Amino acid sequence: MLKAGALAGLGFGDLLRNAAHAQDLELPAPKAQAVIQIFLPGGLAHQETFDPKPYAPIAYRGDVKAIGTSLDGVQFGSILARTAQVADKLTVIRSFTHGEAAHERGVHNMLTGFRPSPAVVYPSMGSVVAHELGGRHDLPPYVCVPNQPSVYAGTGYLSSSYAPFGLGSDPASKGFRVRDLDLPGGVDDARFARRRAMLERVNTHFDGGDLADEVGAMDAFYERAYTLLSSPEAKDAFQIEREPGKLRDLYGRNAAGQRLLMARRLVEKGVRFVTVNVGGWDMHDQISQRMKREFPPVDQAFAALIDDLDQRGMLDSTLVLFTTEFGRTPKVNKDGGRDHWPRVFSVALAGGGVKRGHVHGASDSTATGVEEQGVGPEDLARTVFTLIGVDPNKQLLAGGNRPLLLVKGGRVMRDVLA
Repeated sequence: MLKAGALAGLGFGDLLRNAAHAQDLELPAPKAQAVIQIFLPGGLAHQETFDPKPYAPIAYRGDVKAIGTSLDGVQFGSILARTAQVADKLTVIRSFTHGEAAHERGVHNMLTGFRPSPAVVYPSMGSVVAHELGGRHDLPPYVCVPNQPSVYAGTGYLSSSYAPFGLGSDPASKGFRVRDLDLPGGVDDARFARRRAMLERVNTHFDGGDLADEVGAMDAFYERAYTLLSSPEAKDAFQIEREPGKLRDLYGRNAAGQRLLMARRLVEKGVRFVTVNVGGWDMHDQISQRMKREFPPVDQAFAALIDDLDQRGMLDSTLVLFTTEFGRTPKVNKDGGRDHWPRVFSVALAGGGVKRGHVHGASDSTATGVEEQGVGPEDLARTVFTLIGVDPNKQLLAGGNRPLLLVKGGRVMRDVLA
């Protein structure tokens, strides 16, 4: 391969690019204008949610019952009662898989699309979208609600100017207020202008020096902050209290409900990528009782989001991802819980160019492994980038001189595309 490349006048980077292009010779046209990534940390059990096994032995199926959905012949766990009603608007992938059973490594897989590497820190999908597409309407291109859930939701080897904007507090909290949207106490417009001019004079001293790249990154970060401070339209996007009370009730007056409502508001106003962090699902004990107690607000909020986007005519242009870091063991343990299990689990997608009412792949009879049509993190990342109009075969420079593909391997999941 290397010899052939040399004879053809190709560098190794060209060979990598060509190998990637061979997998996706004709990328589908982008359909999404924005992405909402709902991330459930800790490892959500697929058996209790999107992939129940009602005919497996009780030690495998657990105590959560299976219920019908709006799709003929498709069942969800009973704690997804409201989501079951919008199943005809979802694509559910029941064959997701990777090899990382440790939390941090699983999170890395799902937020970046890459297997962890000791040699490089990869950027999150949100930061890649921010880098490639930029912002709209004076808003940050990438926002985390309420805050960045992990270091792997950050910029990796990209400049810090592509970091997510975090709200600083929970939209469900009393007196919710987004940090950094107003001048601090005691600082009026004139004093702010003097501070900004002083910063610019200091930065000028470093232009062209060894720190020029870092200064440039911070300049971009500050300019985004200045825009937020001066733009009434940008500030309005974060004012969730302007949503009708009945709609806030429909989502749920809780962390899950108000975070997902905020996400919808942000993409409606122009944010390209929103990551929403919801709950903690690392349930090594009493999983049935805990899921029945803790999951209903998520079920309510997710179903409300899908319906709300659809009713506003936004679902077809907004790609929604419902993901977690890995699944749970097929067999319930001695404490009534399930442990870490990356060999097979479920994720759900909606809108933004994916099919409505579709189930992709399958796990085996005890949800132990993939039975058909396995999907990995690189497949998801390649599909997300393609749907929002980012070429997954593009290369970016890490450390200023090392070309790396946006996605290494994988394939666009054409079977799930509308």
